Amino acid sequence: MKIGELAGLAGVTTKTVRYYESIGLIAEPERTQSGYRDYGVDAVERLRFVRDAQATGLSLAEISSVLELKDTGSTSCSHTAALLERHMTDLDDQILRLQQAREDLSALAGRAASLDPSSCTDPNRCQVIASSPA
Repeated sequence: MKIGELAGLAGVTTKTVRYYESIGLIAEPERTQSGYRDYGVDAVERLRFVRDAQATGLSLAEISSVLELKDTGSTSCSHTAALLERHMTDLDDQILRLQQAREDLSALAGRAASLDPSSCTDPNRCQVIASSPA
């Protein structure tokens, strides 16, 4: 099948197909006599896997590592589970940082509500975001 048909069936763009091919996520296909790429049906499933794996948060390098295992006939479940576990840990850490940032912003918003704008006389700083005295 031609690249446009493959892209449509896999739910990606032709530019994405070319890029994935250039970085080795999908094999370079045979060419027709006229030079068009001629992909097999297995390329559709591989592209769908890459698309779905990206949607979970895996990077293209991580996806490549999973596909390398599959290409050698190895099982990839434990490797994939470890990648997902690491992403969940990273996400939990990010959530904690965001919660702390929200608390900090909430404190600033509370500070802003209690300040008198007419007392803001520093030409270089806003009193809402004033550093603590050194």
